[in-house]
Amino acid sequence: MSASGGTRAIVAALGANLGIAVTKFVAWLLTGSSSMLAESIHSVADSGNQALLLLGGKRAQRKATPEHPFGYGRDRYIYAFIVAIVLFSVGGLFALYEAYHKISHPEPIDEWQWVPIVVLVVAIGLETFSFRTAIVESNHVRGTVSWVTFVRRAKAPELPVVLLEDAGALLGLIFALIGVSLTLVTGDGIWDGIGTAAIGVLLVSIAIILAIETKSLLLGEGANPEDVAKIEQAIVAGDGVERIIHMKTLYLGPDELLVAAKVGVPRSETAEQLATHINEAEARIRAAVPVARVIYIEPDIYQPAEAAP
Repeated sequence: MSASGGTRAIVAALGANLGIAVTKFVAWLLTGSSSMLAESIHSVADSGNQALLLLGGKRAQRKATPEHPFGYGRDRYIYAFIVAIVLFSVGGLFALYEAYHKISHPEPIDEWQWVPIVVLVVAIGLETFSFRTAIVESNHVRGTVSWVTFVRRAKAPELPVVLLEDAGALLGLIFALIGVSLTLVTGDGIWDGIGTAAIGVLLVSIAIILAIETKSLLLGEGANPEDVAKIEQAIVAGDGVERIIHMKTLYLGPDELLVAAKVGVPRSETAEQLATHINEAEARIRAAVPVARVIYIEPDIYQPAEAAP
C-alpha cells in the first residue's frame, strides 16, 4: 500500500469527523435526540481512531534496534487493533446503552426539530467525501480483487480500517436520519431509540470484523499465494539452485516481508560459486516482490526426507 495514499485517506476522514462531531453535539444539545448523541460519540471515536492510525504510522518508521532487530513495522497493526477496541467500546457499546435508555423512556423531539435533519444531511455529504477518498486511494492498490478480499488480505491496515469506518459512518447517519424522521413524523421517541440501537449493532459488528482481521496480522501472516509463486520462481530461475526444499514467509510490517528458504544446491559447488548464486537469487526475489526486504537462504544438499516443512 502506498503510505501516502493511506495518510491522505486518514487525514480526509479525520477532518470530516472533527467537523461532523461538533455539529452533531450542537444538534444533540438543542434537541436531546439519542441518535444525535450516539452519532456524536461515534464521530469523536472515529476522530480518535484516525489520530491513532497516524500515530501508529509514525511510530512504525522508527529504525531497528538491538532489542527490536526487525524494526517497528508491526506498530501499525497494534494501533489498528486499538482502533477496533475503541470503536467497539466507545462507539458501539455506548450507542447500545443510549438506545436502551431511550427505548425504555422515549421522548419526542419538541424543539429545534429541523436541526437534526439538516445536520445529518450535511454530515452525510461530508462522510461521502471521506468515503470517496478512501475508495480512490484503495483502488490504487486493490487491483481486480473484490472489496471483501481486499479488506481480508490487505497487509497495510489503514485503508481497510478507514473504509470500514466510513462505510459504518454513512450507514449510521442513514439509520439516525430514519430514526429522527420517524420520531418527528409520529411524535414517538421510540423510533429515535431504535435508530440508535441500529447504530450500536452496526458499530459493534464493524469493530469485531476489524479485530479479527487485525489479530491475524498481529499473529503473523505470510505472503499471498501470488507473491509466494513469484518468490519460488525467482529462487529457481538462475543457476546454482536445483530446487526449493521448503520456504516460509512472514510480514514483519505492512511494507516488509521476511523470506526464509532452504534450497538444494549441486554437490560440486564451491563456496564462492554458492555465495554468488545465493546473492543472485536474493536479487531476483527483491525484483519480483519488492517488499521482500529480509531474505535468508540456507543452502543444503537435497534429501527427499527434508522436503516436508
